[in-house]
Amino acid sequence: MAASRYDATMHNPSPRTDDDRGSSGPAAGQDDFPYGAATDALIACALAEDHAAEDVTAAVLPPRDHDVTAEVRVKAAGVLCGLPLVALVFAQLPAAVHCEAFADDGDSVGAGFVAARLHGSARAILRAERTILNLLQRLSGIATTTAAFVEAAMATHAGESIYDTRKTTPGWRALEKYAVRCGGGRNHRMHLADAAMIKENHLVAAYGATGPEATSKGLRALLEALPADVTVYIEVESAEELDAVLTTASPEEAGRLVIMLDDFELGAIRAAGKRVAALPAPRPALEVTGGVTLATVASIAATGVGRISSGALTHSARALDISLKILRTS
Repeated sequence: MAASRYDATMHNPSPRTDDDRGSSGPAAGQDDFPYGAATDALIACALAEDHAAEDVTAAVLPPRDHDVTAEVRVKAAGVLCGLPLVALVFAQLPAAVHCEAFADDGDSVGAGFVAARLHGSARAILRAERTILNLLQRLSGIATTTAAFVEAAMATHAGESIYDTRKTTPGWRALEKYAVRCGGGRNHRMHLADAAMIKENHLVAAYGATGPEATSKGLRALLEALPADVTVYIEVESAEELDAVLTTASPEEAGRLVIMLDDFELGAIRAAGKRVAALPAPRPALEVTGGVTLATVASIAATGVGRISSGALTHSARALDISLKILRTS
């Protein structure tokens, strides 16, 4: 891919959305990058945490006006994510560094790939090194983990129907959900105001118990209280609770529902799918959640369920090994 220079002044804060309820679709690269105040603040926090402006080593070595060239190198195969952050980091340091990228976010690369080349102030590059790598390694790890889930699901059925959760690092949500999209996954609701969701704790807090009766009461309360364009997610833990949802929602209301099958066995997932498929349109969407891992996602996808969500995309992703090396000069 031809080299490109990222412009730190670009602004495109809104992720693309698709027709799926309460979600946004996979990204095609950094066109979907979450530029804006939240990302700038996260970078500022990371630089302040590392006391980058007070680097006692870089203040002595190298000389003040010395320029160098450095490379960002990928040390293990994976999916890149976060490259626009490199320019944004240097935009907050008092020295000019030219950032040249050789890939787009969402690109799969092999070990040894040079993702970017930097040229400019040696002191600025040294001060920013760890912040840049922390950002790139974390986001690329999430994108790589998501891509593995998507590939496993595609081998059977679901493919792009892999969803994340809100189990994200505080302050990193927009970036981590962007990384999921770069890996080919989809986003669940971004925050608590994005859609309604009834879980076990809501029912216990409201009615003192779970079960079909509480499920029906909770669902009816939300359907009557919220505007018709608000998506309602509801977790069910048994066939009886699923029946309660399907008999509580009217045919007109069913289309705004996402029914989350929590820890269902494979046979129960297939049975739930047949039950919902027999309903007239618009039907609720079915989603499998709870305990979904890379080892189990293919068998779950083989049931034909349309959506699979896993917190492991973000909370258990392993960082991709990436390094920054200043090139030797003769």
